[in-house]
Amino acid sequence: QVQLVESGGGSVETGGSLTLSCTASRYIYSSNCMGWFRQIPGKEREGVATMSTAAGFTYYAGSVEGRFTISRDRAKNALYLQMTSLNREDTAMYYCAAVNGLISGLDCGNRLKSATGFDYWGQGTQVSVSS
Repeated sequence: QVQLVESGGGSVETGGSLTLSCTASRYIYSSNCMGWFRQIPGKEREGVATMSTAAGFTYYAGSVEGRFTISRDRAKNALYLQMTSLNREDTAMYYCAAVNGLISGLDCGNRLKSATGFDYWGQGTQVSVSS
C-alpha cells in the first residue's frame, strides 16, 4: 500500500507564496501520473495540476496556470506544488494523488478534470489566503 503525505500548507496573505510537498512511502513503480487537487467544503474536489512523470509533461487548471508549478524529485519520491500570487480563491484543502497504472501523457492531462481518475490520496494540507 502506498501512502502519500502532504506538507507545506499554511496561512498567507494575498499575493504571497507557498510550496507544498508530497512524499510517497515508496517509489510508485506502477504509476506515471501524479497530481494535486484541492477542495473546499461543499464543493467537489477539483484538479489543480497533473504531471506525467515519465515524460515530464505538466498540465494545469486555467485558474492556476502561470502561478503554480508542479514538479517532482524522483530520488526523494516527492512531488511539489509551488504556488505564487496566491489569492483568496486559492483557499482550500490541497491533496496529492497518484494513478495506479501506467497511462499516456494525454490521459494524465485529461485526468486533471476529475478526481475519480486517481487511486492513491494523501490526507491533505490546508492552504488559507487572507486579504
